[in-house]
Amino acid sequence: MTPTASPPFVLELQNASYWRGDRVILKNIDWRIGHGEHWALLGANGSGKTTLLRIVGANDWPCDGTIRVLGQRFGDIDLRELRRAIGIVTSSLAAYFHDRQSALEIVETGIAAELGWWRQFGPDDQARARGALAAVGLGPLADSPYVQLSQGERQRVLIARAMMNNPALLILDEPCAGLDPVARERFLEDLSRFAERPQTPTLIFVTHHLEEIPSFITRALVLKEGHAIAQGPIDTVCTSAVLSDAFGRPCDVTLELGRFALRVLPGAGP
Repeated sequence: MTPTASPPFVLELQNASYWRGDRVILKNIDWRIGHGEHWALLGANGSGKTTLLRIVGANDWPCDGTIRVLGQRFGDIDLRELRRAIGIVTSSLAAYFHDRQSALEIVETGIAAELGWWRQFGPDDQARARGALAAVGLGPLADSPYVQLSQGERQRVLIARAMMNNPALLILDEPCAGLDPVARERFLEDLSRFAERPQTPTLIFVTHHLEEIPSFITRALVLKEGHAIAQGPIDTVCTSAVLSDAFGRPCDVTLELGRFALRVLPGAGP
């Protein structure tokens, strides 16, 4: 893929909609992400987050509207090439890895953005993979079997894998899933240090747990039933009113030491 020179936005969605049969999953989504911005994508289960991620990750097309990623318009670019410029971290990838694969071998598969264990990698590839693991604090565990790593360590392996092609956009899809509170905080601390690096890509952090959002995330988009009901600076989006609307129950949102918390209040709702 040959990106356009200095595209003004990492991501541009204009009036993007998606449906299957009579079911509308996304409706008229407008979303722009500038370089260096880090976003949270929030919403209840069934709000359209997964479908929006598939589109943003160049794994699906909107049924209507326009999308550009890294200045490349869907329809004018081979999406297979575009996918190599987008890093995606999701725990569902673990099903494609063999128990015997080491952390190093899994990270190496990110070079071609492929899954499985299909090829041998040379010394240069191994050096790149070791460097990626060192960047997320896992250099000493490079040769450890993936199956023996903790859940937090596995998530960091997947981040290292996603970074192998120096992506301009990195999507973290519920990266704290399966972590206990202590492991979650340790992972978020490591992620915050990673985000401080000057070469860190633009991040989209997907969750429906506000307490998971690290303090370096400064903007947010909230989905409800396929509609974007709020977006912009995170302190104007993550409010009690907006999240009560998004989750269909009265919610109390608080902010302490740069981190949000949400408490569902007693009240009517589904």
